[in-house]
Amino acid sequence: MKPIIKVEGLGKQYRVGSRLQQFATLRDSISAAVRKPLAALRPNGHSETFWALRDVDFEVAPGEVIGVIGRNGAGKSTLLKILSRITEPTTGRVELYGRVASLLEVGTGFHPELTGRENVFLNGAVLGMRKAEIDRKFEEIVAFAEIERFIDTPVKHYSSGMYVRLAFAVAAHLEPEILIIDEVLAVGDAQFQKRCLGKMNEVARSGRTVLFVSHNMRAVAQLCGHCIWIDGGQVMSRGLSNEVVVDYLASSQPQKMDGLITKDMHYHDKLEELSFTRIDLLDKYSNPTIVSYFGDSFRFRVEFEVLAPLKQARLGLVINKFDETVVCAVQHTDTALNLLNLQPGNYVAHIQVDVPLVPGPYYVALFAKPDGGYWTSAERSLDYIAYALAFNVEEVSAEGGAVLPTNALIHPVSNWTVEGLDYI
Repeated sequence: MKPIIKVEGLGKQYRVGSRLQQFATLRDSISAAVRKPLAALRPNGHSETFWALRDVDFEVAPGEVIGVIGRNGAGKSTLLKILSRITEPTTGRVELYGRVASLLEVGTGFHPELTGRENVFLNGAVLGMRKAEIDRKFEEIVAFAEIERFIDTPVKHYSSGMYVRLAFAVAAHLEPEILIIDEVLAVGDAQFQKRCLGKMNEVARSGRTVLFVSHNMRAVAQLCGHCIWIDGGQVMSRGLSNEVVVDYLASSQPQKMDGLITKDMHYHDKLEELSFTRIDLLDKYSNPTIVSYFGDSFRFRVEFEVLAPLKQARLGLVINKFDETVVCAVQHTDTALNLLNLQPGNYVAHIQVDVPLVPGPYYVALFAKPDGGYWTSAERSLDYIAYALAFNVEEVSAEGGAVLPTNALIHPVSNWTVEGLDYI
């Protein structure tokens, strides 16, 4: 099948500290005279360059939904700007076989002095749509954006939420062959984000191609079949979304091997009552490990220091998947009868968690909270360690084992009885 997007040897170089040549005014001339002696202090006497993208190669088939992930500054937005023909590449080439609609930032392509209605028709014309096509979709666009009352108001008066709702509605409803979306879920409420995901699923099912950039790993894993991970301007990995997301998240977290909790791991800068100092996952011989096996219980050993007399506190532990999904949370006590009342000193807690986790990577968060504090709130904790320990659950044997669903949270033990029934 011929790809709808083909990227070969793509690179984009920027110059740091350079200025575009403009018409000079008196103020510009004075500023230049002041800057000239300072320019000699700059190393090498000229601006530096850096590569936002380098040697990027990939293909996208028609109808694919591709996630693009990576840290801030990795080159994701630069890639999308090149694909959207906003920025020219320095090296390489891009081939696009279809009409492209882009939503790269709030209000991209909108004229602030024009009304919402006028901007819908302007964007449609830019996409090459005929007026009759835009008319046919207009009511659906306005309804999705939920701005009926303000459709004839200049968009410069819109809030950021109204901006992005209309921009997304236009990009998604005007039937481009290629839809490019950058962090649309960063703006808007939960209901709008849910509708966006639903619409992107609908677009994908219709056979159109979607490139979706987001820091929301759950949304990427849910929406995208495949994923591209970019770091330092280069493609680090390309494959199934679940696998690439796990690799990306694992690379961005320190691999805790020794169990020691360092100062920079605490959520609070200053701790007054309690401080976690160490956590270990123990194997069946009570030795620290970072590998467990499917079906095993999880035994944790947690050391902490009480800094001041502690009254009515709870300790807790959270196990998360590497896509930040919470698997389970356990507390030292669920009743007021067994709240911790401790004098200053060093303590150790032993926790056993019996939960049948499916194979894969996980990490542990620790919290201590006063009675009545929410375990989900880091601000209201005595101490909170978001990433205390990483560990991996592996299958016992590749031969004769159960086929475990990789997208599940747990795989509980169940008893099945199958009987034949005779019918008269």
